[in-house]
Amino acid sequence: MKECIFCKIISKEVPSKGVYEDELVYAFHDINPVAPVHILIVPKKHIFGVQTLEPEDEPIVGHMFYVARRLGEELGLIKGEDLKGGYRLVFNVGEDAGQSVFHLHLHLIGGRKMTWPPG
Repeated sequence: MKECIFCKIISKEVPSKGVYEDELVYAFHDINPVAPVHILIVPKKHIFGVQTLEPEDEPIVGHMFYVARRLGEELGLIKGEDLKGGYRLVFNVGEDAGQSVFHLHLHLIGGRKMTWPPG
């Protein structure tokens, strides 16, 4: 996707503050954070969003959650098996839910107490 900002970030055409990369995903700091820690985990394959996932995308989505878990631990958002601390994982699906970039991405948000409902 030539015009997709996340595709440009993944290909390094647009700079970002990366925190993790492997063959399936790239994770980087959100430029408009809503918390002290706000990381976006983005598949390298361009997937429009949750609403366009196909069965063959299942391993990618599962890997996104695994990377979120690892980053949550590495960034100190979860402390030990008793789950002290915490973080929130969010997929926005569609404009009304706040999706502004139409390339699947998982928000990893933490570093402060979260409230419910999220709004």
